[in-house]
Amino acid sequence: MTIAVGDGFGAPRAVSAELSGAAALAGGVRLILGWLPVPDPALDFGAFADVRTAMPGWGLRAGVAAGTVRFPPVRLSAVPALLHGPWRPDLLIASVVPAGSGFAFGTEVSWQRAAIASGATVAGVVAHRSPGSDAGPPLPREQVIVVGESTEPPAVLPNSVPRPEQMAIAQELLALIPESIRLQVGPGPVTTALLHELTVPVRIDSGILPEPVVGLAERGLLLGEPVCTYLAGGPRLHQWADGRPLLHPIEYTHDFGRLSADPLFAVNTAIEIDFDGQVNVEGTAAAVFGGIGGHADYAAAGARSVGGLSIIAVPTQHNGQSTLVSTLSRPVSTPAHDVDMVVTEFGAVDVRGLSRSERREALGELWSRNPELPRG
Repeated sequence: MTIAVGDGFGAPRAVSAELSGAAALAGGVRLILGWLPVPDPALDFGAFADVRTAMPGWGLRAGVAAGTVRFPPVRLSAVPALLHGPWRPDLLIASVVPAGSGFAFGTEVSWQRAAIASGATVAGVVAHRSPGSDAGPPLPREQVIVVGESTEPPAVLPNSVPRPEQMAIAQELLALIPESIRLQVGPGPVTTALLHELTVPVRIDSGILPEPVVGLAERGLLLGEPVCTYLAGGPRLHQWADGRPLLHPIEYTHDFGRLSADPLFAVNTAIEIDFDGQVNVEGTAAAVFGGIGGHADYAAAGARSVGGLSIIAVPTQHNGQSTLVSTLSRPVSTPAHDVDMVVTEFGAVDVRGLSRSERREALGELWSRNPELPRG
């Protein structure tokens, strides 16, 4: 059979050892994984005949490096189609929280409702310390079988302290973001600095909801309820999110038509960018750091939305090496035509409407402002 395991910071880790043992005993079991932010040592990849993931980074890096976890080049918005097609699961193991007379999801919805819609039975692990933030209806009772309980809280994304160059990038971004705009951000120190320094009210429409959003709400700068599919933070975020209808399925959060229907400012980062403006977010030549995820979805929507922007915010160097390269270390994650602006600690460049040669010149000039990088 094919088994999918729910992802995010609330992944059902309490039954990983039992799952691995049962899979080894049965033989020939296929495992489908999503975004695992932290490693799960109890999940034995060797117990499965095949392991696939849509998001190879963070907690799955060791498995990817060892070759026991395979990852296709897939954007997050395409995962529901995979779950209705070649990845169709027979069983979804997921963390659930009580909702009325049934159950719902807690700190993430992600692609899990797509797995249910494809016909999967839900093996639910009741997460007693998880917030309830699912904006959707209770899960179909006839498809849910409770197989365990957990009193452990969801995993925590530690607060990231921005470095000087990341603070400088945030200051550049502040000058670009107008009042009342829809804003998409990911977790990380640039987002921490940006949301901390914002002085205008915004709406958050993002795949991941980071903890600094709580500060926005406390300062009266958060318009409406955020739209997201994952919570990424700690107790402060979980307490604030509990009872709020924040979490929606990927079919909604990453829907290209919905995202681009109104102005969207999509702020994403990169591991490296080439002179044409093509972006790599997957890793270096030596290691995989992450997957395509929602990067390509939100960048395309921001670039298409009238009055919006697709922004790549990236330091000019990492570990002494330039992040602007002639050839990407890995295949393109987000194409150049879905990038509107590039922002570094030394300023910003608007590449909309520029020819390829003009883009190369503009990006080269932006990186040349860093006196620590070699010329030419």
